[in-house]
Amino acid sequence: MMHKSEKAIPVLMLLPSAAAIAIFVYGFISWTGYVSLTDWNTLVRTTGFVGLDNYAFLFRDFRFQSDLRNTLAFTAFFIGLTMLCGLFLATVVDSKIKGEAFFRNVFLFPMALSFIVTGVVWQWVLNPGTGVNLVLKSLGASAVPKWYTSTAILPKLSLGLIDFGLPLAVIAVVLAAVWQMSGFAMAMYLAGLRSISDDLREAARIDGATENQIFRKVILPQLKPISMSLIIILAHISLKIFDLVYAMTGPGAMFVTDVPGVYMFETTFRGNHYAQGSGIAMIMLLLVSLLIVPYLISSFRKERG
Repeated sequence: MMHKSEKAIPVLMLLPSAAAIAIFVYGFISWTGYVSLTDWNTLVRTTGFVGLDNYAFLFRDFRFQSDLRNTLAFTAFFIGLTMLCGLFLATVVDSKIKGEAFFRNVFLFPMALSFIVTGVVWQWVLNPGTGVNLVLKSLGASAVPKWYTSTAILPKLSLGLIDFGLPLAVIAVVLAAVWQMSGFAMAMYLAGLRSISDDLREAARIDGATENQIFRKVILPQLKPISMSLIIILAHISLKIFDLVYAMTGPGAMFVTDVPGVYMFETTFRGNHYAQGSGIAMIMLLLVSLLIVPYLISSFRKERG
């Protein structure tokens, strides 16, 4: 029988980590939530309780409405294109091409960079006066894209204080993000492809299935768990994106590339509006939770079942 002191060892080993998480994660989240309900919007700390006034202000604010629109557009295109590019690259690598290790490392290389570096590089690549546009002009193009300096929004539907649609400048940020994260998606899909038994493919071929049918009916269903994991991970990255946008475009003209992370940073640390900044942070946390919590609950139920 295990002695009481031996039973206590695992608890004592985990106690420092549990205490650190309780203080520096949940404690700080609670403090941020409290500050968002106060009138602390100056350098001098105030503790007047204002309830949901800061949240009401944000949802009436043109910039924050623009941020939500941009986040929705960025998330949809970022997740979709990253997964498509990752699946394509994984399929190419899995086809046993010559120099597979070289191409695998090339595709994974962007992940070694930070979003700050990616933002600076792509800012130059897509600068209206340099990079890609210089190549287009040398090829005789009379008109070149404005990329992240464009203020155009399509289809430009009026909603609240903003024009709702796809800000074309967001596409430039999406390209940079997809370039960095498609290698990660490739690695995930490649692991999934390599785990699929060749017997399944051979059985489908014997039944007369074409390679296209095998891919759609056999391989893709097997990759569904990986696709779901990718959606969760990429959506988490997208909803809290800050460094790429801040380094590449900033808020942009008319806030066409602004996101809640940038707004929160400028509101809190430049404007000293701590309560409003905390409100933005809590809304970002809520957006991430709406995505992560149902996934965790579903996974927990599957494990128990």
